[in-house]
Amino acid sequence: MKQRRVLVAMSGGVDSSLAAVLLKEQGYDVIGATMQLWPSFLPDPEEDGGCCSLSAVEDARRVASKIGIPFYVVNFQDLFQKEVIDRFVDEYAAGRTPNPCIVCNTYVKFGALLHKARQLGADYLATGHYARVESGHRFLLRKAIDASKDQTYALYGLTQDQLAATLFPLGNLHKSETRHLAATHGLAVADKPDSQEICFVHGDYRDFLKSYRPELSKPGEIVDLSGKVVGKHAGLAFYTIGQRKGLGALGPKPMFVVALDNEKNQVIVGDSSQVMGNSLLAGHLNWIAIPALQGSMRVLAKIRYSFPPAWAIIKPSASAERTVAGRAVNGAAASASLVKVEFEQPQRAITPGQAVVFYVEDKVVGGGTILQALPEH
Repeated sequence: MKQRRVLVAMSGGVDSSLAAVLLKEQGYDVIGATMQLWPSFLPDPEEDGGCCSLSAVEDARRVASKIGIPFYVVNFQDLFQKEVIDRFVDEYAAGRTPNPCIVCNTYVKFGALLHKARQLGADYLATGHYARVESGHRFLLRKAIDASKDQTYALYGLTQDQLAATLFPLGNLHKSETRHLAATHGLAVADKPDSQEICFVHGDYRDFLKSYRPELSKPGEIVDLSGKVVGKHAGLAFYTIGQRKGLGALGPKPMFVVALDNEKNQVIVGDSSQVMGNSLLAGHLNWIAIPALQGSMRVLAKIRYSFPPAWAIIKPSASAERTVAGRAVNGAAASASLVKVEFEQPQRAITPGQAVVFYVEDKVVGGGTILQALPEH
């Protein structure tokens, strides 16, 4: 029987390093690869040893050498800049709040790197993500055993073809077990801290936006829901739904960002109750557990990586409504591939640009991008 070959995406951290060790122990023909992502024109991230740094590449190389597997560095700098960094900045410029990790998974890890794996004769691509894949009538994406580390929210965009070629060796482990096993195998990265959420942003993302695209510092008005001007903002890109910090004193009670009007360059604010929403419209959908949504379905819907999922009814929607409390906001053109999500309890800070992911028990049904919060009727 032919030995199955797997390319392991090695970031230099403990998770991907142990993934390579476990797969080799399971009898796979393992190849290690680190992606060179950091654009040369940006400041070197070396000082904090992030996943894009030279030290991370060397950590991965040392692990590969220790366990005796071939190791490659693949250059995806141009792709990463175009599909991840530029898209990240474009979304903020348009008044949306992106999730670059999801985009990276879609276009880089399970796009370009999977293609490279197949060029190298690999049957599978493996990563250190905490998630599980199950094969059957359809390939399913299930939550990790360790709920505190589950990463399925950022993986909802994987297609059936990608899931068929993906291995997540850590899906049945708790993080404490990962570190213990890494130490047992003598890996020098066993106690290495986890990488930060956005690998190319070091510090405040607003500072990154200002340096990457200075023209985003375009001041404008802060208005309340009646249209009254209550303050000034430093640039629409530097605000996100639900934000309170950085608005200054706008009145006798705390105010929060409830919408962003890109056309008028206005930040719209309201009180704590006005940042709550009952429904949203989502597009750019990907379905995993089902071929497509044919009717209404009750699911647990998650609207931010750090937010708990909430009960909701999802149903196909033929068109997009484009107003919040009577004011125009960023929306979407009418499309048959839209889903309306109606929550059973109001949710805080429904944010265009973020993902909404749907679950039934521990299975990912599918997900999409939040286009807009919908107004009350």
